[in-house]
Amino acid sequence: MTTNTLYYGDNLDVVRKYIPDESVDLVYLDPPFNSRRSYNVLFKEANGTAADSQIRAFDDTWNWGQTAEATLREIELTAEPHIVDMMQAIMSFVGRRNDVTAYLVMMTIRLIELHRALKPTGSIYLHCDPTASHYLKVVMDTIFGKRNFINEVIWHYRGAGVPKTAFARRHDTLLFYAKKRGDHCFNPDPIRQPYADATVERFKHYIGNIRGNRDYGLQQLHPLGKHPDDVISHIQPIAPSARERLGYPTQKPLPLLMHIVQASSNPGDLVLDPFCGCGTTVCAAQKLGRRWMGIDITHLAITLMRSRLHDMFGADAQYEIIGQPADLASARALAQHDRFQFEWWALGLIDARPVNKRKRGADQGLDGVLYFLDESKKRAKKVVVQVKSGQVHATYVRDLRAVVEREKAVMGLLITLEPPTKPMLTEALSAGYYHSPWWNRDYHKMQIRTIEELLSGQSFHMPPTNITLAQAQRVKGQGRGQGKLL
Repeated sequence: MTTNTLYYGDNLDVVRKYIPDESVDLVYLDPPFNSRRSYNVLFKEANGTAADSQIRAFDDTWNWGQTAEATLREIELTAEPHIVDMMQAIMSFVGRRNDVTAYLVMMTIRLIELHRALKPTGSIYLHCDPTASHYLKVVMDTIFGKRNFINEVIWHYRGAGVPKTAFARRHDTLLFYAKKRGDHCFNPDPIRQPYADATVERFKHYIGNIRGNRDYGLQQLHPLGKHPDDVISHIQPIAPSARERLGYPTQKPLPLLMHIVQASSNPGDLVLDPFCGCGTTVCAAQKLGRRWMGIDITHLAITLMRSRLHDMFGADAQYEIIGQPADLASARALAQHDRFQFEWWALGLIDARPVNKRKRGADQGLDGVLYFLDESKKRAKKVVVQVKSGQVHATYVRDLRAVVEREKAVMGLLITLEPPTKPMLTEALSAGYYHSPWWNRDYHKMQIRTIEELLSGQSFHMPPTNITLAQAQRVKGQGRGQGKLL
């Protein structure tokens, strides 16, 4: 098993195939639920519906259907009797075939595998909202044991909006369990917070009298601050305009994940996030000198994580990607299976950002974008990208030239699965050149690369791009110890 790894695929399959028994020190997971469905889809159609491939990924896992039915059957045939009894009791109360029971069935089978993967000294944090937290507590009690429940951690935060007929919702719940209570790792010192000024002032005189030194205050008695409690209120959600925000609607703030990773792991430990999303957990682990594994079911998320790791850590982030196409044959298979996933994966080969566009209507001819800076105090230059997974012809190049003009871009890049025709190459050459002021070089305005060429290391010729996806903050002094954000 490699040290740091991003896995593409269903996390149940990945955990079963790649993660040995008792090998993980810390698991953090923030799984989606039906109430948050719209927040876990990154791109939508013009008519407001979610992209087809993301709907399928969600529906296959979290709505009652053949997958949920087969998973329930597997639990009934293979799980320990007390887990089967729990599942049947919940379903008799909640109902056998609905979205809630589908969610609980699919979470149960995954939590069984995560329990297997945890070391005896390991811990798990399940991040959930009130929609299902009470049911998940029963599931966790059954799989991990009531004795191994450590805390219900409340993340309390500010938020917009005040309902007229209810209390304002201002918290999430994290269910914290150990594999074996008493043997688990817990480090309070790195996450201690300073005492409030009023508290210091209140006890300063009293402590000073005891010590015979009136200047000996509470901070000197406990220089690291107060012991952390089960309410996290000093960490706020990411502001819409924050530099940390990457466009992932359910993105958690990096300090929250650092709080958890520091509390329940040590440098060199292995941290796993099976619902990785935009990679906040793996970035926290990387920043704090932990080993890590992240899993997600969309190539878009893998692309976003790669970009984020590069932006934050550069070459210091060494990792492997498993589950993505590695050759032309597997790329063809992906294109045949899911055109959207193929498109996102292909854009990731050049770190291009996918764009929100209509899929069911007229194709706007724009699949992705890149940006680069080429003149001081000038706006970034735009490069448009098209991906084609079928047969190709010269019309595609002419169409891309029109998109370049419409988008006021300086270059157009065409990624093809099939080799380009001679008329395509001639059409691309006829578009002329873009001259770079900074690099004093000419670059072809229209360029074509095949998937096979990109996989072999051949790329497009253009000025360096360093502002592609929404950029994460760079980490200074990153290494085995804790770095800090610039």
